[in-house]
This record gives sequence, structure tokens and C-alpha cells, in this order.
Amino acid sequence: MKQIFVKEFTGFFGSLIAYIVMAVFLITVGLFTWVFPDQSVLAYGYADLGTFFSVGPYVFIFLIPALTMRMFAEERKMGTLELLLTRPVTVWQIVLGKYGAVLALGALTLLPTGLYYLALYQLGNPKGNLDSSGILGAYMGLMLMAALFSAIGIWASALTTNQIVAFLVAAFACFVLYAGMDSLSGLIQAGSWSLNLKEVGALYHYEAMSQALVDSRDVIYFLSLSSLFLFFTVLRIQHSV
Repeated sequence: MKQIFVKEFTGFFGSLIAYIVMAVFLITVGLFTWVFPDQSVLAYGYADLGTFFSVGPYVFIFLIPALTMRMFAEERKMGTLELLLTRPVTVWQIVLGKYGAVLALGALTLLPTGLYYLALYQLGNPKGNLDSSGILGAYMGLMLMAALFSAIGIWASALTTNQIVAFLVAAFACFVLYAGMDSLSGLIQAGSWSLNLKEVGALYHYEAMSQALVDSRDVIYFLSLSSLFLFFTVLRIQHSV
């Protein structure tokens, strides 16, 4: 599994895709957080990273599927998946190795945004006047969101040999799970059914964590769904060779 992880992770940087993904993410969230007047932290005058944590998942909806779309689609198209399976590794080790590489790149992409926290800490009035626990919870939620999107993206890549199809399926599934369920819950009049549908979506659990309410149920939600999609990926690979 370690060799697969290293191969995939270094492959991101060898093909420049890592630099592109990191640049697109940091530029996009940076513009929304600090530059665009309607959302800028500097414009509304509060030491708060709400804009960053609102925009971040939507950027990940497109960038993570772009990372994962080739994971298994390319392997199957080139016929190298069968060769990989002949080596002394299990399907789970292959899946987890690729999954770990995407997660590592996601964490590396988020790392520079720690400067946002340091900047707000200095800009607070008085200095350091910001909700550190809420920001930490939101970062944890964003990383768990990236983990879920990565699992969905790898599953979508295992479904087809076409990378574009894999990207579209993953992006659509991520969007529906993140924002779609919340929107659908607003169309239902019955209160209990509306809440139940809302709780199925990732946005409900992400928002709870962003308010410094790091409940074990929210963490279990993300970890369980991520594990489920990884399990679906393993099943798909086992039945396609």
C-alpha cells in the first residue's frame, strides 16, 4: 500500500496536476475571502473565516473529482489494473493507497490557508479576538468533507474507463450529497421529514462542526459514508476483473 501511495502522490507533482489544483483552490478561496467586496473579510469587518469555509467545499466539489477521475479509469483503459492485481497486494490496499494520496494532497492544499487564521488573529480588535474553536472545528469539517469527496471520486473512477464521465459522476454526486439534500429538504413541508432529509446531506453536519459543535455523530457520518464508498469501490474492482 505504501508503494501505491508514494507512486500516486509523486505522480500528482510529476504531471503538474498538484500545482494546478493547489493554485486554483488557493486563488479561488483567496479572492472570495479577501478581495471580492461582497464576501471579503476586510469589507464586513468581522474576524471571521465564514466565507472561506462556505466557498471551500464548492471548490472541492470540482477539484477533488479532477484528482480522482484518472485513478482507476486510466488503469482500466490502459489494462494496467489487471497487472497491478497480480502483485502481492489486496484490492483494499490498492484502493486505500490511492485514497491516501488524494487525502494527503488535500491536506497539503489546506495547509497554506493557516495564514488566514494568523492574519485574522493580528487584525482582531482587540488582537486575537476571534473564535478559534469554531475555526478549528470548521477545518476539521472541511478535511472530513475532502475525505468524503475523495471516496466518492475514487468510486466514480472505478465505474468507467472514461475520465470525463468519472469526473462528471463524482462532481454531481458530491454536489447532491453536499447541497442537494439541503435544497430538497426545503421543498418538503412536513417538519420531521424535512429535517430527516436535511440530516442525510453533508452540509448539515459540516455546518454543525463549523459552529464549534464537534459532535461524534457528525464525525461518524463522514467516516461512515467515506468507508461505504470505498467499500463500493472495492466491490466494483473485484467484479470488473
